[in-house]
Amino acid sequence: MDSRGRINPLSTLPDLLGPGLRLISVGLNPSPASVASQVYFAHPRNRFWPMLNASGLTNEALAPSVESMRRLFEVHRIGFTDLVKRPTPGVAQLRAADYREGAAALRMRLQGLAPRAIWFQGRTPWTQYLRHAEGAAPAAGWGLQPQTLDGVPVWVTPNPSPANAAFSLDDLIARLRMLAGWLERIA
Repeated sequence: MDSRGRINPLSTLPDLLGPGLRLISVGLNPSPASVASQVYFAHPRNRFWPMLNASGLTNEALAPSVESMRRLFEVHRIGFTDLVKRPTPGVAQLRAADYREGAAALRMRLQGLAPRAIWFQGRTPWTQYLRHAEGAAPAAGWGLQPQTLDGVPVWVTPNPSPANAAFSLDDLIARLRMLAGWLERIA
């Protein structure tokens, strides 16, 4: 952060956002590995990229790279952001203030973009967003949520982090395939 408390754009991941996207992915917060490479989900053990490649959400296999991020945004119309923009090695380093500030900032970043859906990578970012931006308690389930974000449907899938060992890669793929199928049906 700079002396005024603003995040230095080179110390976090840039948002890949724009109007009319097919899908916007919302992670919890960037890892140091992702910030260093400027690629979302860049940690070598993160299961995001294998999950994405097997899900049918795209029609090509992609590896973690700046070029793949560009293709996801420009060709597949998938955007990326995080609830909290401050990088940490794990969730334990996040504070309540991070969630409060992050929820308000996320709401502002997404305002008026009108994607087909917003995809939260894990219950924690969705729960913390609802608690701090909407003052609401979320439903506990995975998949399509009963709440929307400014009228945009919200999907929640398990976080692909290697720390989330409760879900196998096959579980992650199956849940993302459900989202991909739903997007196809509403297209």
